[in-house]
Amino acid sequence: MSEHPLNFGLIGAGGYIAPRHMKAIKETGNTLVAALDRYDGVGIMDSYFPDANFFTEPERFDRHLDKLRRKGPGYKIDYVSICSPNYLHDAHMRLAMRNEAHAICEKPLVLNPWNLDALAELEQETGKRIFTILQLRLHPAIIALREKIANGPAGKVYDVKLNYITSRGKWYHISWKGDLEHSGGIATNIGIHFFDMLTWIFGDVNENSVKLHESDQAAGFLKLEKANVDWHLSINADHLPTKAREQGKRTYRSITVDGEEVEFSEGFTDLHTRSYEHILAGNGFGLEDARKSIIIAQGIRKQI
Repeated sequence: MSEHPLNFGLIGAGGYIAPRHMKAIKETGNTLVAALDRYDGVGIMDSYFPDANFFTEPERFDRHLDKLRRKGPGYKIDYVSICSPNYLHDAHMRLAMRNEAHAICEKPLVLNPWNLDALAELEQETGKRIFTILQLRLHPAIIALREKIANGPAGKVYDVKLNYITSRGKWYHISWKGDLEHSGGIATNIGIHFFDMLTWIFGDVNENSVKLHESDQAAGFLKLEKANVDWHLSINADHLPTKAREQGKRTYRSITVDGEEVEFSEGFTDLHTRSYEHILAGNGFGLEDARKSIIIAQGIRKQI
């Protein structure tokens, strides 16, 4: 990590995930200099960086970053954190590199795998890197499972079941998240990090089939090198198990491997800060790390 505080920009300051990025910037000893969101109810910034400049128009944000770049070291933005809607990620990563900054982008990095190739060319041209947040790869329980599978019997194929329900209200369907063109659909929007996790642990995809794809749920089958995976994703609270509903829970995560539950419901709180620590130490996840999960998600969309 740098001895001196680094300067950050943030795109998507009013979104659900933005506070985790603000917290990570602060906890790694760096400074948020400028933020962008067309929604101006961003009082959360007062808890982290009340002195940051704020813009509601991307043109003025871009202009501000350019002015800082021209002022030179100590002023220019070093990293742009991107928490904007999925379909804008590509454009916003380009904005970052145009201003000689690295990008730290929420998943999915892009909606289609061929966009990764164009961004890789830009990395080569600009000398700047694109990093993505794949926080499940930093979760202790997931790391332990990967090591267990790697050290397991050669040639063994595991039976895996993934069930993830994260309840969302009616607003979801009205927002960009409910628009297939903008979010990539439910499998992309809430499933992408699980698809990454599964391929990271169990290897490449040999088969990808969709059993169900609706506005509030999706299900399918993945045949991986070391696992047969049945997956189900939902934003419908009615799909929560009875026990979860009785406990007043709105989210349910379950992964079983050969019928044995993998306990990973705890330990999510600081994974964005951990992700930033890895990136700033030179160990972040980049374009190629994201490719397999993006191919899976795009393959699902082709079937619906």
